[in-house]
Amino acid sequence: MVALVKSLAGDHPAKAVLVLANVPDAGGLEKARKLGVATAVVDHRPFGADRQAFEAALTDALEKVSPDIICLAGFMRILTPEFILRWRGRILNIHPSLLPKYKGLHTHERALEAGDTEAGCSVHEVTAELDGGPVLGRARVPIAPKDTPVTLAERVLQREHLLYPAVLRRFAAGEKGLLEL
Repeated sequence: MVALVKSLAGDHPAKAVLVLANVPDAGGLEKARKLGVATAVVDHRPFGADRQAFEAALTDALEKVSPDIICLAGFMRILTPEFILRWRGRILNIHPSLLPKYKGLHTHERALEAGDTEAGCSVHEVTAELDGGPVLGRARVPIAPKDTPVTLAERVLQREHLLYPAVLRRFAAGEKGLLEL
């Protein structure tokens, strides 16, 4: 989130209007405030299993600022097809694998267990299929012989901080082709 907000300077075609978290003490909230971005929280816990009510509250918070693009960054909740339909074509997410490989969790462990020689990250449009929307950007990272899930994750994260802002800039300008870093 910080890399995205900081990238929205100068001639960037987008601007940050809100950082919205589902966890009240998310560290990104204070960082966003220090960067001059409005913040809001919709805590998912009081909603229990009622995902529709939670997402209605998310939608209320989002509609107050009318975002053109929603960038998920560290938002670890699966969104319902109804929510995605409401914001169709306007939600981006970053995933720590070279999609379509290793959708879901534990991507670095899975790449190492498979004996892959490279890993990376992907930015994609969010659709109802988990980590299955059109891929808009990828950044590759070689896997070193002594890599662990932690060391690999650290190197992939460095590439995420470059890839996501680059894809967001292109997406905000109307470009949807694949960017490879």
